[in-house]
Amino acid sequence: MKPILQNLVEMTGHRDHLRLEVSVLSTLLKLGHIVQVRALEFFVQDQVTMLRPRSWSQDGQIVSSAHDACSDPQGVPLTQLPGLAQCIESRQASAQHSATGRHTLWLPVWLADRAHACLEITQSRALTRHQRDVVMGVFLVYQNYQSLLDYSERDALTGLFNRKTFEEQFARQAGARPDAAQGDDPPRQWLAVIDIDHFKAVNDRFGHLYGDEVLILVANRLRSLFRSQDRIFRFGGEEFVVLLRSVTLAQARQALERLRAAIQEHTFPQVGHITISIGFAATQAGSPVEILGRADQALYHAKENGRNRVCFYDDLLHSGALQAKVAHDEVELF
Repeated sequence: MKPILQNLVEMTGHRDHLRLEVSVLSTLLKLGHIVQVRALEFFVQDQVTMLRPRSWSQDGQIVSSAHDACSDPQGVPLTQLPGLAQCIESRQASAQHSATGRHTLWLPVWLADRAHACLEITQSRALTRHQRDVVMGVFLVYQNYQSLLDYSERDALTGLFNRKTFEEQFARQAGARPDAAQGDDPPRQWLAVIDIDHFKAVNDRFGHLYGDEVLILVANRLRSLFRSQDRIFRFGGEEFVVLLRSVTLAQARQALERLRAAIQEHTFPQVGHITISIGFAATQAGSPVEILGRADQALYHAKENGRNRVCFYDDLLHSGALQAKVAHDEVELF
């Protein structure tokens, strides 16, 4: 029992979801008779729920995938694991499957009323009552700590990621940037900055209660119109940021124009109709400060030229509407 307690202490010392995941898999791997442990990630592709291994045991060590979920060839439809699919649909705490010499236990990880991942434990023998109790105890500590980490990363009003998590998420996406792709419009990563037009007037006229409701409803539209592998942040006030993963420029434009039109057409309680302005830039070249600055420049151009528009930084640069700013290493993002 002492080694397990030591592992739990180490596990709860992490402040990063991936490191915490690796730590809990390492803890479970030491429990005996375990053939393999994996952390499976759920994502949606072409309206089909998929899953893929995000971290797993290999030669007694835990390794993690460097691929984005949306492009990982290891992704398979959830329907290929009917026991797990039924567990998720009926919101059960666990599911099991036994075959000759292999016994698998699935433990879905629920955050914000949604199963976003699953721990998979495969043993050479069926779990005893005692083993199951130990595994469930370790898992519940892990899930509770995941929830605490998730809460610290979220904006209290909208439930979106908050600004302090942006740098970590952006760095992780930048670290997975693909090699130069061929073609006129290859899939890339994009950063979009979104600002509600005349939001101060909404607060002044209708009060902050209705202003907060507008922010919540805009956040809900962002969730519904972007994919699970994209990342959405509230930067504070009426500003939002979206990291779009592995889409072409045409697809990025289409997604952002769809958002702009959806907000324009939506009727907000008491307030009526509002609009948003959007600026976006590619992320494959430059530091986070530079890339965010480019998207901000495009946003300000949209707001200064009529609002309710989507502007792409490179378009403005090539047309002469903007000029590239000189980057300085000493600039820091606050």
